Amino acid sequence: MAARIYNFNPGPATLPLSVLEQVKAEFLDFKGSGMSISEVSHRSAVFEEMLNDAVARLKRLMNLSDTCKVLFLQGGASSQFFMVPMNLIPEGTTAEYVNTGSWSAKAIKETQILNKNHTVIASSQDRNYCYIPKNVAATPGAAYLHFTSNNTIEGTQWDAFPQANGVPLVSDMSSDILCRPFDPSPFGLIYAGAQKNLGPAGVTIVIIREDMLERVPKDIPTMLRYTTHAEKNSLYNTPPCIAIYMVQLVLKWIEDSFGNLEAVERRNRDKASLLYNFIDNSDFYRGTADPDSRSMMNVTFRLTDENLEKKFIAEATQSQLGGVKGHRSVGGCRASLYNAMDVEGVRSLVDFMKAFAAKNG
Repeated sequence: MAARIYNFNPGPATLPLSVLEQVKAEFLDFKGSGMSISEVSHRSAVFEEMLNDAVARLKRLMNLSDTCKVLFLQGGASSQFFMVPMNLIPEGTTAEYVNTGSWSAKAIKETQILNKNHTVIASSQDRNYCYIPKNVAATPGAAYLHFTSNNTIEGTQWDAFPQANGVPLVSDMSSDILCRPFDPSPFGLIYAGAQKNLGPAGVTIVIIREDMLERVPKDIPTMLRYTTHAEKNSLYNTPPCIAIYMVQLVLKWIEDSFGNLEAVERRNRDKASLLYNFIDNSDFYRGTADPDSRSMMNVTFRLTDENLEKKFIAEATQSQLGGVKGHRSVGGCRASLYNAMDVEGVRSLVDFMKAFAAKNG
């Protein structure tokens, strides 16, 4: 078997090795059932026990109240771009959006396609999304304020979230959920594709406050109503069983390894500081995001001689440092430092970057 690499891919992304080993050990016999998790009925007690454990662990880690429902849906976070406005903009109201990158722009576009009332109250498009707008506040009476908490492509992240002013916040947290603690009470809905910090691709987590479910209209397709899934504990239809099982194992790994999100954040900040400090003190590399808007999860950078970037990416891969190529829409380089990436991986990347600069500078 090939040696495991340090995986800096932005998603699907690195997973804890202990989780992968447990999946391997249990794959033919899930919890003594004599069946694989891929064979167990989603209506069985053993499956629902696992699903409920995942919900309980997520609620503990995020300090969610009993008024929040945790849903396991399919279609990726991209499906939430249209499900949110379909479900949560009552007639006669207007939703607000903040445009900080490629994914928030796509969410805005889906709202436009649905012809739902909305307004973009802040944007960083004027500088190619290299910063997070400051002093953003919802307009009282808005249906919700939507923002993307971490911008995977552009390497920016909200440090302080927008002021809610009594308006439900809605956030795409696909790439930084569980990277740090925060107060969930202003949020009416949070959604996240699992394939970065939570587990494998194939399941999307939606956390929705019960009062938001009262808005859901009955004239949209059954599978696109949040109420459908909330009322059936995510079991209205066959859910992505393996993906949910792996999310449960990742949540257990976080609790067992760190205890709480405060400890997770400390490690994530240490990792990000290690890489950013090296870049800032180098005349060979430069960061692409404004320093006060930088992401802990996705470090985006360029080489001062951009002609060397293909060589850098190829040699990094040869050195067992995978996934450092920037998104095709922006180019450059990117290292994703999700929860499962350990400090040693970041040190190895920095050591490689030093050696590459010495050889090519």
